[in-house]
Amino acid sequence: MATLKRGRDYRGFILLSILLGTRREAWAGHIFYSLPEETDTGSFVGNIAKDLGLEPRELAEHGIRIVSRGRTQLFALNPRSGSLVTAGRIDREELCAQSARCLVNFNILMDKMSLYPIEVEIIDVNDNSPRFLTEEMTVKITENTAPGVRFPLNEARDPDVGTNSLQSYQLSPNRHFSLVVQTGDDGAKYPELVLERVLDREEEAVHHLLLTASDGGDPPRSETARIQVTVVDVNDHVPVFSLPQYQVTVPENVPVGTRLLTVHAVDLDEGVNGEVTYSFRKITQKILQIFQLNPHTGELSTSEGLDYEESSYYEMEVQAQDGPGSMTRAKVIITILDVNDNAPEVTLTSVSNSIPEDTPPGTVIALFYLQDRDSGKNGEVTCTISENLPFKLERSVDNYYRLVTAKNLDREKLPVYNITLKATDGGTPPLSMETHISVNVADTNDNPPAFPHSSYSVYIPENNPRGASIFSVTAHDPDSHENAQVTYSLSEDTLRGAPLSSYVSINSDTGVLYALHSFDYEQFRDLQLRVTAQDSGDPPLSSNVSLSIFILDQNDNTPEILYPALPTDGSTGVELAPRSAEPGYLVTKVVAVDRDSGQNAWLSYRLLKASEPGLFAVGLHTGEVRTARALQDRDALKQSLVVAVQDHGQPPLSATVTLTVAVADSIPDVLADLGSLEPPADPDASGLTLYLVVAVAAVSCVFLAFVIVLLALRLRRWRSSRLLQAAGVGLAGVPASRFVGMDGVRAFLQTYSHEVSLTADSRESHLIFPQPNYADMLLSLESCEKKDPSLTSIDFHGCKDEAENIQVSSLIHLSLHP
Repeated sequence: MATLKRGRDYRGFILLSILLGTRREAWAGHIFYSLPEETDTGSFVGNIAKDLGLEPRELAEHGIRIVSRGRTQLFALNPRSGSLVTAGRIDREELCAQSARCLVNFNILMDKMSLYPIEVEIIDVNDNSPRFLTEEMTVKITENTAPGVRFPLNEARDPDVGTNSLQSYQLSPNRHFSLVVQTGDDGAKYPELVLERVLDREEEAVHHLLLTASDGGDPPRSETARIQVTVVDVNDHVPVFSLPQYQVTVPENVPVGTRLLTVHAVDLDEGVNGEVTYSFRKITQKILQIFQLNPHTGELSTSEGLDYEESSYYEMEVQAQDGPGSMTRAKVIITILDVNDNAPEVTLTSVSNSIPEDTPPGTVIALFYLQDRDSGKNGEVTCTISENLPFKLERSVDNYYRLVTAKNLDREKLPVYNITLKATDGGTPPLSMETHISVNVADTNDNPPAFPHSSYSVYIPENNPRGASIFSVTAHDPDSHENAQVTYSLSEDTLRGAPLSSYVSINSDTGVLYALHSFDYEQFRDLQLRVTAQDSGDPPLSSNVSLSIFILDQNDNTPEILYPALPTDGSTGVELAPRSAEPGYLVTKVVAVDRDSGQNAWLSYRLLKASEPGLFAVGLHTGEVRTARALQDRDALKQSLVVAVQDHGQPPLSATVTLTVAVADSIPDVLADLGSLEPPADPDASGLTLYLVVAVAAVSCVFLAFVIVLLALRLRRWRSSRLLQAAGVGLAGVPASRFVGMDGVRAFLQTYSHEVSLTADSRESHLIFPQPNYADMLLSLESCEKKDPSLTSIDFHGCKDEAENIQVSSLIHLSLHP
């Protein structure tokens, strides 16, 4: 029933607090709430979302949470309502003991790095009844004790404060004793039993009384203790302590069982009346567990280890009692000295394990709390980090510190920072603690791909196979992941009207270049490309490099002979060498070119074969065919020479040409001596000569017939003009034509030129005559007639220049077969 009653009292007080409203204040950046103790779990404390200027749904967005200083979490956040609620049972006496005001401090963390101090006052409720140290007290009084003597009784203790604490004592009604309550300097109330009437042991040896202690709560709580008063014989001396108050100061690290002090009391009585025993009087249960008192010697020693951080001061009372029961008391004060036995503690509240490398200086990386349970200098803590790091420490509220960036970060220089927070106290010797924080620097695309060189030159031989790899470019991007993934491409350009991509391609992933064509040095000798390397960042970064591809010449072209030109049928012409030619006479010149370049195009000439060795020589570098000696009558009229033209490539390439040299002073001599051009050793020479003579004769007959017809036409026109002149129509002063009769034919033949080319090895001969341009001649004559129709066919004086410039050529191609 007592438990139920106490629960109802709690609920009544909570209801009263709700009706009155929870008190909330904010000052100097602090948010203040008040709450009665012993409320149920989840009880409303305050609307934290409203006080922070947020909506309840924004609590999760800002990552709001409670951070405390190593104490059991007493409060929690309701994310749905945005309110601060209790996380469990809150006992004010357990938190603050007898303190007049009980304040719980913690912080609200928002956005990982912002702290808002919260202070909650725990209001006392009357949840504790006064309690005596023992439920039964024994008092011995001699029978001759005079009325008015006071006997101290054990006081009751109430952990509540204010009006809820111990307020009064009551003694059960009797006719021998009364009760007096004394108030100490600390406000504590001490009951004392007052003898009102003389006792008579023989009448009543033992008296039983009840002492009731009550607090001032509503409703009040009380506790009762039994008092047994024993009447003894006369004992006229009471024990007397040597000091009214004993004090001792000891360090907190004294070993268990150490004697702290000895209390001593003297009783002048003899025998049992003078035997003094010692015991604790005013003491709590907790102190009773820490200290022990020898009842016979009065030695006070430790039964458990002392801890300055739990309590730095102990105050208690000891009493000395003789055999009959007379007692006296003395106060004992024990002061605990702090020693540096606690290392500083670093409590990480919030840490960003990864930050981008473009984070500006001053960005908060971590928030942590420093504390040292020691006091004084032993509890003064300093925190340091390595000086060579781009970070620094800043003081926040209370003992909170922030780790912030001091410089710009560069992941390419250092991708991970291992930061050691070293907290050191001011004790002697100092104690320290290290906490390690690892911060990864996240990559941002701040570096374009870079080529090792600004330009490249590639040399490849021509006639390379299609699709062959010709070069490889590589660009390095110091970024990571997709920011370092490089793709390669070629810039758009054209060569000979075709895009460069049709000549060269590049692997976008590896940067390997491939030739799409077999290059020909004779077509183009170099390619100018621009390679672009681009990463996959957002936005992407790129860089360019110029690439020059030079085609190296290969000896893949044979020398090409320009002169003497070979006809389409493969035969060669005939060169003339006069019989009177002196040594060194230039007969002809072999002209050749090579489409290659360099030493592949350096040409040299040599006489590979000659029908008359030693008669002709060929210039090594000029290709000139000259006589090496004077021609003699015994030398054959037809000389066959094979000239080789060779380049200086590796391997060298060559071409040959066969020259036929006719030894004669003029074409008629050639025609006259055609029968003797073939070497006598050739059995078919006579037949070849016969065919050649017949062909020349046939051509001559045709030409002669043409001239006769032309003359006949001219004579007819001349005759007509004469008839006209005889009729009175004539032209005076017109000079006679020199192109008349055989003289005219002779003058016409003066413009006739001959070119004879003979070959012996192919069994074919060419006799080339300039062909007559009959059309030009006729047009010229007609133009003369149009200028003056009166001109006769004999008077050609006005057209002398045109007639003399007319050339008639004829080609006789004789193919002689054996």
